[in-house]
Amino acid sequence: VQLQASGGGSVQAGGSLRLSCAASGRTFSTYFMGWFRQRPGKEREFVARINLYTGRKMYADSVRDRFIISRDNAKNTVYLEMNGLKAEDTAVYYCATLSAAGNIDYWGQGTQVTVSC
Repeated sequence: VQLQASGGGSVQAGGSLRLSCAASGRTFSTYFMGWFRQRPGKEREFVARINLYTGRKMYADSVRDRFIISRDNAKNTVYLEMNGLKAEDTAVYYCATLSAAGNIDYWGQGTQVTVSC
């Protein structure tokens, strides 16, 4: 499975960005797709995930009500719409595929998001 993330960039606080993650290859065993991020000096952390079969979504408390994860199964693509961005959202964002047990199977390359005050 290959994951291609895109859509990062620089934005001012309060602005919006949309990240995309396109999956290719042997994706039939993928149950969830998700987004994680690694802020400067911090460990990688969970941001959001979506069940590719039911559409059920989960979010980290820090992004709930600001970020929206969605999917386009026909395109094997997951999106992360980020609104109301804050300086603390500055991070490298990674997409990933997860198994039914919630274990991460594959990582995409990161995409940098920088939010300035």
